Amino acid sequence: MYLENLNPLRWKKSFLMALLGAFVFVWFAFIDVYSLKTRWELHQQKDKLHSKTMELAAQSELLEIKLESLENDPTLLEKIAREEYGMRKPGETVYKITVKE
Repeated sequence: MYLENLNPLRWKKSFLMALLGAFVFVWFAFIDVYSLKTRWELHQQKDKLHSKTMELAAQSELLEIKLESLENDPTLLEKIAREEYGMRKPGETVYKITVKE
């Protein structure tokens, strides 16, 4: 009688279906290449990349505005050339003042 209970062919169909369901769940949740854990990690990575893309798009838009202002405003271009690159007009003398704190 004990050996009859070990025979899978004599088990109830509902128990076999539950066992199969549990196996399928474990397979797709943990073992499969696209398991739930992997899908969650990919979703998190996708969200991070999307936010980074939006941030870079905003930076690109600001740079385009700066570029447009540089192309249309010669006084701004002259100011940057003088302050950042130390350029001067012919005949000018440049005095650099340093402040010690």
